[in-house]
Parts: sequence; structure tokens; C-alpha cells
Amino acid sequence: MTEQATFAGGCFWCTESVFKQVDGVEDVVSGYAGGHVEDPSYKAVCREETGHAECVQLTYDPGVVSYEDLLAVFFTTHNPTTLNRQGNDVGTQYRSAVFYHDEGQREAVESFIEEIQPGYDDDIVTEVEPLEAFYPAEAYHQDYFEKNPNQAYCQMTIPPKLEKLREKHAELLA
Repeated sequence: MTEQATFAGGCFWCTESVFKQVDGVEDVVSGYAGGHVEDPSYKAVCREETGHAECVQLTYDPGVVSYEDLLAVFFTTHNPTTLNRQGNDVGTQYRSAVFYHDEGQREAVESFIEEIQPGYDDDIVTEVEPLEAFYPAEAYHQDYFEKNPNQAYCQMTIPPKLEKLREKHAELLA
């Protein structure tokens, strides 16, 4: 039986690329959550008109990879201490957030953040909120790095995240 998890850690192309490498993650869909408009468009999200964050929704097998392992990957591969920003990507759509699916996930996230906070110089600003709705992004955003490996933005931002994933969580890779 599979479960779902939803994470926002900056550009969804980057976050998707990371989680596609994790053993037990069966599907990764780039999309939008945390906003106030139904079925938002990428352009509206980028103009910060909808309140949504770029995020990914994972379908995973908890018998292979735990939710806590997914949290470890998430917090390792983005900066949870920068408000509405990841690197050169600035705006509320790039905020760090965990959209929990149930109370167990909420408790796990809050406990995880409390546990790792001492390892950071700055406060973790990751939002922890219930998933109200998830809207898949437009088709051209799905599997973006796989389809556009030579795109300059991808070349600059995704390989360092994948390297960090390999360094810190090699045991979780497919």
C-alpha cells in the first residue's frame, strides 16, 4: 500500500529530480499547493497571484522508504532557513513548506524540525500546514530535467542537489 507526501523546496524541477532518485518513491508529480485559487497556472503562481508554492507530491512505498527518510532528503537538499527563496529563485512560490496529509505526518515533521534545528545557524522557516489541495503543474513541467538536461538553469542548480543527495543519503537511492 502506498502513501503520499507533499514538499515545497524551491523550484519543483529541482525537488522532483531529487526525489525521483529515492528508492521506494514510485511517482513524483510537480505541482502547486498552499494557495487560494483553484487550478492555478504557472504564470499566475510566478506572478504571486495565487499564494501557491511550487511543490512535488510523492507516491511512495513506506515498506521501502519511511516518511522520516523522505524528510531527511527534503531538508538535506534545500535550504530551510531562507524565507521565500532558494538560491537565485525569489518569491513566495519558492518557500520551504511541508504540506502534511494527516496528523501523523504533522507530528513527524514538527518533531523532525525540532531535532535538526540545532544543526543550523539560522531558524528553520519551513511552513508546516495541512494539504488542502494539490494541483498538478502543466505537462511540460513534469519530468523536466529528464526532458531538458542541457537547459542552463537545470545544469546549474540540479547536479549540486543530486550530489548532496548521493553524499548524505546513498543508502536511500534506487
